Amino acid sequence: MTTDQLIELKSNPVLRGRLAKFFALQCFRNSKLEDLHTGTSPSSKTGDYSDVKVVTPYGEIPWNNLSRLNDDEMKELMIDVVNRCDKYLGAIFVTKKGADVVETLKTYDPVAKWNDPE
Repeated sequence: MTTDQLIELKSNPVLRGRLAKFFALQCFRNSKLEDLHTGTSPSSKTGDYSDVKVVTPYGEIPWNNLSRLNDDEMKELMIDVVNRCDKYLGAIFVTKKGADVVETLKTYDPVAKWNDPE
């Protein structure tokens, strides 16, 4: 990534937002999070999930009080995300790939269906 591109990222909120969404796609969405996201999700007649519960050998847990990840899963996810962020940041700031990504993002939003940063 060039100095001029860094300056443009600093001053161009649209470009910076596109990079943030692309970064999230590369480092979070395509991570171990996908493995944790698989499975069946419950349905709720009330819409707020107050009518959903998980039955365990030790009693019922209301869905809204349920931790969706255990400590081991959270640790595995965070290790994966940190490694992906490190790899992607290295590619963006050290290789020509960063300059190519910035130039592409100037004309194209690869995750246009996602909400822009607030």
